[in-house]
Amino acid sequence: METKGYLHVYTGNGKGKTTAAFGLALRALCSGKDVYVGQFVKSMKYNETKVEGLFDGTNPAFGRIRIEQLGRGCFIGRDPEPADAEAAHKGWSRCAELLRSGEYAVVILDELTIALHFGLLSTAVVLDVLRNRHPAVEVVITGRYAPQGLIDAADLVTDMCEVKHYYRLGLLSRDGIDR
Repeated sequence: METKGYLHVYTGNGKGKTTAAFGLALRALCSGKDVYVGQFVKSMKYNETKVEGLFDGTNPAFGRIRIEQLGRGCFIGRDPEPADAEAAHKGWSRCAELLRSGEYAVVILDELTIALHFGLLSTAVVLDVLRNRHPAVEVVITGRYAPQGLIDAADLVTDMCEVKHYYRLGLLSRDGIDR
């Protein structure tokens, strides 16, 4: 049985990075693995976070999931503020602790690359924790602008490239489809 945890990066300007990560989470949960999702930048509960109530650890046939928002919201239309950096550092400390502990078989760091891109966290610090995490922990990192160092360190990288998106026609996110 495989016990080594791998590092996945889902990046690019296309839709579906978080969706793919939650798909992997569902697969892990249904196989009995515990999953942690730390959502950087995001500050509200989207529909996918409702899965937390379904996989709460009360059914021994499934794993449990814990989802935490670690940011103050997205940066569309504004620059990050010192409070955003403070939230990112506090969130990263929590995630680093969980990565080292091995408490969760799968750790998803949603939109972590955005925090890196905006300089809220140091890529070098993140890579050091990833290299020194519990060896069985599978890690999935999502978000646009993945730095080259993270791509180089990853075992699996998917670049989701937008070819066409209805957002460009003015259709905003739809309940149950895009959020």
